[in-house]
Amino acid sequence: MTDLARYQDPLAIQRVLNTARTIAVVGLSNNELRASYFVGYYLKRHGYRVIPVNPRASEILGETSYASLLDVPEPVDIVNVFRAPDALPEIAEQTVRIGAGSLWCQFGVINEPGARTAEEGGVTVIMDRCIKVEHARYVGRMHWLGFNTQRITSVRAGLQ
Repeated sequence: MTDLARYQDPLAIQRVLNTARTIAVVGLSNNELRASYFVGYYLKRHGYRVIPVNPRASEILGETSYASLLDVPEPVDIVNVFRAPDALPEIAEQTVRIGAGSLWCQFGVINEPGARTAEEGGVTVIMDRCIKVEHARYVGRMHWLGFNTQRITSVRAGLQ
């Protein structure tokens, strides 16, 4: 069983978000209804340089899309992953090879061997957290009722 708490340290999350400028989003979709598209759009809107990594698209969010992290022609601060967990070991290897500072795995993208590969390569790993939610939480763009609750829910209490 993976100890997820070690990959969800609030100080590490804040450091990663506050020092990064360029985010390669692996699995970014050009479908506006997909979570990856919404997250990429949000990050771009909040001043990050978003680089799509999706071999099935040539352009997403007005940016050139690359087939692989190894094809990205500029430095990357965060590799944000919207792929199945079994794809993570290869993505982690590529993250280390391109010299990215952080590997950020979205909700459900949990793979201990991939995380170890990244860590052994000197990469900070954030796992099973949404980069958009964490940005909103720590930069102050989340509704005040949801601030720093450590969980997301659509359950609302009725009028009392």
